[in-house]
Amino acid sequence: MRRLFRSWFVVAAVAPCALAAHAQTAQPPMQTVIVKNTRDPVDKSYRKMVKGMDRFARDHALAPQAELRFRLLPRLPNADMRGITLRIAGDTTSQVLPVAPDNSFTLVRNEQLLREDAAVLANRKTASMTWRASIVSPGVPEGKRRLGDLRLECKVGMDAGLISNTSPMFAWLSDALTSTEAVCGQPDGNYVFFAERPIFSVTLRAGDRTDVLPFKMLYAGGGKAPDELPYCDCQVLLDRSYYAPIWDASWPDDTLVEFEYMTDAPGAAP
Repeated sequence: MRRLFRSWFVVAAVAPCALAAHAQTAQPPMQTVIVKNTRDPVDKSYRKMVKGMDRFARDHALAPQAELRFRLLPRLPNADMRGITLRIAGDTTSQVLPVAPDNSFTLVRNEQLLREDAAVLANRKTASMTWRASIVSPGVPEGKRRLGDLRLECKVGMDAGLISNTSPMFAWLSDALTSTEAVCGQPDGNYVFFAERPIFSVTLRAGDRTDVLPFKMLYAGGGKAPDELPYCDCQVLLDRSYYAPIWDASWPDDTLVEFEYMTDAPGAAP
């Protein structure tokens, strides 16, 4: 055994020298690799966003009259949301995505871009923006949302990988605890929604049944500590953020989510 160990040690010591000598005498010509599209780690995966489109098709019954759009919202205080441009960039193919004035857009399925595992890129630092599914059924009154639309937004958003970075302290969580079914189907899923303006209160209404959401379901659960905000999509939209009981089957999909905005509250400045 000692002789065998001595032989192994000699081979292990000599091999690197032999390889180095061979490399000096037989070096292949250096090859240059051209990277056509460099991705930011938080750019959105086109494949995942197409999975979100597939989820929308499968669960369209939650919002049968609605169409699927995606929307960009500010995440940082200095985010310039004017003139944003988007494109899908693969290894050899690039496709421009038209962006509406409200910073919403639609995706189309492109098999070549799927094969190339393309990324959806913006002309902004993507950490400065929040990405969301936007599903709005026709006929819903202004200033209100439909619960079935929100349920489908959550499922599409999770499958599409639209949630931005989360705190490193939760990196150990398993996929089972951050799956679409867990986040969108359990009371502690905590998928954040955003109103159009800062909210004072939120009320659910289904026929004669009404319920005002408790404070813990507003403002990302009652507010975030300053050191937590960089890990929350609600960073600059905290006063517009709310949770909805999308997991509670006792509220039908046609339930209306009604907002009282801060500017509408008694004593608020006009």
